[in-house]
Amino acid sequence: MTSILMILLLAIDIAFWIVLAHIIMSWLINFNVLNLQQPLVYQIWSGLNRLLEPIYSRIRSFLPSAGGLDFAPLVLIFGLYALEIIFTNMLRGQF
Repeated sequence: MTSILMILLLAIDIAFWIVLAHIIMSWLINFNVLNLQQPLVYQIWSGLNRLLEPIYSRIRSFLPSAGGLDFAPLVLIFGLYALEIIFTNMLRGQF
């Protein structure tokens, strides 16, 4: 059971870094630091979008409209941290 929980914690950490990379890359693209005309940038961006957009769209379906702000990544990071806390407590036997 300990091994499974540790693997789940690793998966949560990887998911957190993927979401963080997507957030930072979106800022860099919006401020014209990165250009989507570059093939490598476009491939990374489209890969991250294909990976995260199904999750974001489910989160956006129950979030109220906030104008131009997208709170889906923030909600996802919050959910990942909540899962990490739950699994860490289960690992320590405090659940």
